[in-house]
Amino acid sequence: MEIVGYELEDPRLASVTVTDVVVTENLRDAKVFALVEGTDEEIRETMKALQHAATFVKQQVALNLNLHHAPHLHFVRDLAEENASRVEELLGEIAQGENLEKENGLES
Repeated sequence: MEIVGYELEDPRLASVTVTDVVVTENLRDAKVFALVEGTDEEIRETMKALQHAATFVKQQVALNLNLHHAPHLHFVRDLAEENASRVEELLGEIAQGENLEKENGLES
């Protein structure tokens, strides 16, 4: 989805990275997963901007792929990176707790 990264001039979309696109079997709909950075308010505004740009992006997809009908685009926030960071943080906390137990002679 280079269109989102290079052809949209909305400054709210500067922090958007398209990570995946999943198209339905009938080619009528596509989920576009986007990694969005910023505060909660900035993320909300960015997702609104993406939905607002969906028609233009759909037209560009149709032109670039020489399609008569491009799928309807549904932009979805990709939370995979945030979830991975949270898991990493939790694992770090567990490891830190285990180290404290060893230091205090509380090993099981």
